[in-house]
Amino acid sequence: MNKKVIVLIAVIIIIAIIGIVVGINVAGNNKSSETQTSNENQSNNQEVAQTQNNATNTNTEENQNTQGTGKALVVYFSHTGNTENVANFIHEAVGGDIVKLETEEPYTDNYNDLLDIAQEEKRENARPALSTKIDNIEQYDTIFLGYPIWWGDMPMALYTFLDEYDLSGKTIAPFVTSGGSGLSGTPSNIQDEEPNATVTEGLSVRDTNSGNSQNAVNNWLSEIGF
Repeated sequence: MNKKVIVLIAVIIIIAIIGIVVGINVAGNNKSSETQTSNENQSNNQEVAQTQNNATNTNTEENQNTQGTGKALVVYFSHTGNTENVANFIHEAVGGDIVKLETEEPYTDNYNDLLDIAQEEKRENARPALSTKIDNIEQYDTIFLGYPIWWGDMPMALYTFLDEYDLSGKTIAPFVTSGGSGLSGTPSNIQDEEPNATVTEGLSVRDTNSGNSQNAVNNWLSEIGF
């Protein structure tokens, strides 16, 4: 065989071997690149998922912080039972404790005489003595405060309560029953008496509807974050 032909064949074989080696290396590099890209994508997906979980947890914590926390106390004054009906619905919904405020000198059951007494107490800015005592009121974070509207205001026994107990730092949620006069500005009066407390939007229930006010109570509680 011609020597030149032999050399040419040898060159072709060498070139073919080099091509095969280069092809293998390129394939290996591509596979390594694809694996690295896949790992990076997986890592990024994990980071996104973790971020979403963190955001969900943060939102949950924020929602919890906007709702009522700690132990609740329902405090109410009720002469005819209307405010008591609403107080019981609130207590059923939020739990905690419930206390009825009573005066040392009971009020008369005669409606006309009661009107006269309530008007006189308001005119004199009286503070009727309470027979009800609440121990460890500092353990409560939220006070649901209920009362009827007498002569466009809280009964003066409620002012006695606000004078006797420091509700600084607490949330006060007022609820009232009336013949149609609504809240009569009493939440502002409560805020004046307890300037370092947070007073929520109040609930007003018509006295004749107090026994059927559970839905109104639950809607109100939801609106103020309970």
